[in-house]
This record gives sequence, C-alpha cells and structure tokens, in this order.
Amino acid sequence: MDNPGQAAILQGMTVKTDILIVGGGLNGPCLAIALASAGISSVVIDALPSEARDADTFDGRSYALALASVRMLRALGLWEGLSDNAQPMLEIKASDGRAGEGPAPFFLHFDHAEIEEGPMGHMLEDRFLRQALLARMEAEPLITHMPGARVVHQSTEGPATVTLETGEVLTGRLLVGADGRRSGVAERAGIKRQGWDYGQTALVCSLAHEKPHHGIAHQFFMPAGPLAILPLPGNRSSIVWSETTARATEIEALDDAAYLDVLRPRFGDFLGQISLAGKRFSYPLNLTIAEKFVDTRLALIGDAAHGVHPIAGQGLNLGLRDVAALAEVLVDARRRGEDFAAFDVLERYQGWRRFDTASLSAATDLFNRLFSNDNPLLRLGRDLGMGAVNAMPALRRRFIREAAGLEGDVPRLMQGRTL
Repeated sequence: MDNPGQAAILQGMTVKTDILIVGGGLNGPCLAIALASAGISSVVIDALPSEARDADTFDGRSYALALASVRMLRALGLWEGLSDNAQPMLEIKASDGRAGEGPAPFFLHFDHAEIEEGPMGHMLEDRFLRQALLARMEAEPLITHMPGARVVHQSTEGPATVTLETGEVLTGRLLVGADGRRSGVAERAGIKRQGWDYGQTALVCSLAHEKPHHGIAHQFFMPAGPLAILPLPGNRSSIVWSETTARATEIEALDDAAYLDVLRPRFGDFLGQISLAGKRFSYPLNLTIAEKFVDTRLALIGDAAHGVHPIAGQGLNLGLRDVAALAEVLVDARRRGEDFAAFDVLERYQGWRRFDTASLSAATDLFNRLFSNDNPLLRLGRDLGMGAVNAMPALRRRFIREAAGLEGDVPRLMQGRTL
C-alpha cells in the first residue's frame, strides 16, 4: 500500500526529493498534490498518525469553501469525489442579535443569483476533505506521506534538510512549513510572529434541526462575538459560536442538554427544534501573522504564515490561495529553467500573497472589534453602514465576488485551470 518512497524511509534510507513539506493537515497535502500534477516530487511529514487523519469521525470542523477554492479542487481532480457530501451556499444573511431576542432584521444579504458563476461556495466537513487528500497522496507516486513523523532539526544552508526524531535525515531543494499557527518550521528558522489573543473561544458543533435551511448561511453578531450558522447536507448546520474565553469555558463544561439551553436563545427558532448531531469542540481565537513568508530555501503557507479570526470564514480559503500561488510560482520557475528554491523566486510568492493576507487580516480584525460589542452607537453605525452596502447592487455584487474568491490576482488553479 505504501509507495516506493515510503518503503525506503521505513528501511532507514535517506530520501531525496524536490520539496519537503512539514504539516499533514489540509494545505500541505494540497500543495503536494498540486506540485505532483506538474511533475514535482515531495515528502509530506505529518506529526499525526495515519489512523487519526483517516478517521471517519466528525471533529466539529466544517469549511466554507469559496467558489475559487472549489474550482481549485476540481482542477486537481478532487472535487468529483467530494461534491456529494458538499452543501452549496446559496445565500448569506447577516444581522445583529442578542440572546433571547432572536436576530434583528438582516442588514446584509448576499444571493448567489447576483453573480453568473453559480453558488458562492460550498460547505464541506473536514473528515471528507481530509480522507480525499489522504487517498490521493497514497495513489500519487511523486508524493511520499510520512504519518507519525516529527521534525527535530532543520537546515536550509545548501540543500534543505530535516532531521526526524528517529534520526533519519530527509533532503530536498525547498522546505515548506504547513504546520499551523505554532509553526515549528517558522520558529526554527527564527521567523517571528505578530498578533494578539482575542480573548474569545469558538464553540463548534453540528446541529440537526426540524426545518430545512435552504442553503442559507447566517451570521448573527452577538455582543460577545459572532454566531455563524452554516448549512450542511440535510437538515443539519455547523455552528461557530464565539464567546469570551471565560464564558466559553463555563459553557463547554455543561452537559449536552444545558449546552443547548444556553445556545437556543442565541440561535432562535427559525429552523425549529435543534439537537446536537455530533460531539462538541472548542478552539481559542487569535491573530498571528509571520513577519515574513519566505527565507532561504523556505516558504510558509496556511496558518503557518497567517492565522485569522473565523468571522469571515476565510481561513482555509486563504491557505488554499497560498497553495495555488506557491505552486504556480514554483512550476513556472522550473519551466523557465530557474532554481525554483532561489530566494528571488520565493519572493515572487511572498509579494503575491502579502497584500491579500494583510488586507484580510485587517478586515477580520476590524470586523470582530466592530461587531463583538454592545455599544449602541457602534451598533447603529455599523447597521447603517452595512444597510447602505446592501442597498447598492453594484457594491453588493463586488462583495459577493470577493467572498467567492473571484476578485484580485487569482492563481490559475483557482480559476479552474491546470498548472
């Protein structure tokens, strides 16, 4: 079942490859698959064991995949196996809310019918995307997946090398950190981070409800933080419920019945009776941005480069844009006969991604600060501002296209084109 590269590693041999990717979540495997489609080999070093990655259990996480991200997965040959488990997002409605009062009349309404390309995006559970990526990596001879492997040392002087806990040394032309907000790759390279804690925690779970959601995503801006209700296939929705960390800790400690008792006044009854449809999870919320995305023979992608607030649901989409941009830069450089790991080549990737990342990070930070409070003047001002956007079709259409990932300098993969 293992490919030849994996067999060699198990025999204690040093493996040489084009790209060393540290991190086996979602962005790392996507990058490996994108590069393999253009003939570039990689090793994906994954700290989690394969049983954990391949588990068919719901871990609370679902992703609002923007249309551009769906196009990318389709270009990589992955979407056909995922679409049956995905829920199209046909509308997005945002409104103010307070516990016990239900949502106020929505002040922002995005409808997919206002653009020609189709649904703005799809909701997809983590487990389905994760399993599709694992299956593709196993089937791809240019990808070596190393589950349960931990990096203890790295060097990018000369070739890029990493040393594992076992003492095995892997060598490549480029090292990519896809290992999350506490990236060991970035830390070992001396790359510092900027950011802050929001004092908020996201309570995440899946709910079953009586009434159909009709593919509509809701965002209620509550005083303590936003409550996102995101449609899943069937009469189910994923919720991302932000509370102050102290209050979230209290809520998380409750049993299921008491948890729902706290949620119901915030959720409202527009979908009828609700019940838990899986386990509950919680994730601390913070902002963390690497001071640089590249170094000598090294690049960062996904949360290793930038971790943002989930208020806009763009975290994974931002990471997939990194993947698409880096893959395009590397593949094009190779076709021109350049050393794709050279610093001037990597700077093209950094230049491409820095502005988009800075813009989205600032926007999510501002939105969270503006909407996670109960100041009456701020509530009035933001409601009037969002209402004005909603009343202008051209501006509303621009926002819809931004949310779908269709604006700006879009990488080829996110246009649905191959590398």
